[in-house]
Amino acid sequence: MELDIRPQNRPHPVDIGTLAQSIAKVQLKSGEIPWFVGGKTDPWDHVESAIGLSVGGYIEEARRAFEWLASVQLKNGAWYSSYLNGVPQDMTQESNQSSYIATGVFHHYLITQDRAFLEYIWPTVSAGVDYAVALQGPGGEIYWARDPEGTVDPMSLLTGSSSVYMSLKCALVLALLLGESRPGWQVALKRLEEAILYRSYLFNRSKSRYSMDWFYPVLCGAMTGGDARKRIDRYWNKFVVEGQGVRCVSDNPWITMAETSELVLSLAAMGEAELAETMLSWILNKRHPDGSYWCGYTFPDWVIWPVEKYTWTNAAVMMATDALYHLTPASQLFNHSFWQEGQKSPMYRFLKKRHPVFSIKEAFSSHMQDMRA
Repeated sequence: MELDIRPQNRPHPVDIGTLAQSIAKVQLKSGEIPWFVGGKTDPWDHVESAIGLSVGGYIEEARRAFEWLASVQLKNGAWYSSYLNGVPQDMTQESNQSSYIATGVFHHYLITQDRAFLEYIWPTVSAGVDYAVALQGPGGEIYWARDPEGTVDPMSLLTGSSSVYMSLKCALVLALLLGESRPGWQVALKRLEEAILYRSYLFNRSKSRYSMDWFYPVLCGAMTGGDARKRIDRYWNKFVVEGQGVRCVSDNPWITMAETSELVLSLAAMGEAELAETMLSWILNKRHPDGSYWCGYTFPDWVIWPVEKYTWTNAAVMMATDALYHLTPASQLFNHSFWQEGQKSPMYRFLKKRHPVFSIKEAFSSHMQDMRA
């Protein structure tokens, strides 16, 4: 079945406008988007919030968010792990944080079709992805960071590497659109895919307590089809609390809206839209009086914690809603079929229509033919 990436006027249960406005209100004049009012900013969640702004139609605000990243990018292509009002706090330089801008920019481009902005932001994206690829280990895994002194920490995180995988896919399409050749990224993507699928021993096993380690290999599209379903089924009871949502950590009684929304995204990506919609319904009442979503709550006592209103939590809810109800042209960005159907895919048709000068078939074959169907 072919996907339709055109926006659809389907009724949906989430107030997208209120959530987008809640993010915009927290955004600083510089374009920086903190976690909450007075909170810190990290580059990955900053991009997530920018994606939420794009979904909500706050295009100029989203653009300013990417421009802020360009303004504070380090010479090596990375960003510091956290900022407060533009001032670096944690000077670690993480691989997944450096590359996630590619996912955000491709998402933004799918919505806006703004080629001029794409050309402007491309050097920033390219440098960020180069930084992550330079941290690839011998087994294909991505080392998570350089410490503040610049020394590589040879630890690999499955969640982080999966995020880099998604960003590499997006970066390769952006390169295609701009007529840029990045064969090194293609090789890095294939090696990373093999590491995620076949070399789990390369990744820090202590993080398997975290639900993101469970579903991120599926969300990013490295694990698809029957393998994806087996992984979701195998650990479902470890992380899912029926009728409530997803635990952030398996051994803590704490449900988080972001992890629940990202599992919704993962299920939708697999084609399990009905189950994803059911799971989204579990969190629809987990909101503050202003309509923004709780970050999380403990159970069975139902204590909201933390109490701050997190920008990236609301963005994750918006992304999940978009994936289910097709509100924007970027709604199927994480859908496995979006990437895997070659000439019949909606991405192929979408990009070919707008960029007929490119040989999309040839380019997709060279960049993406080896992705697992």
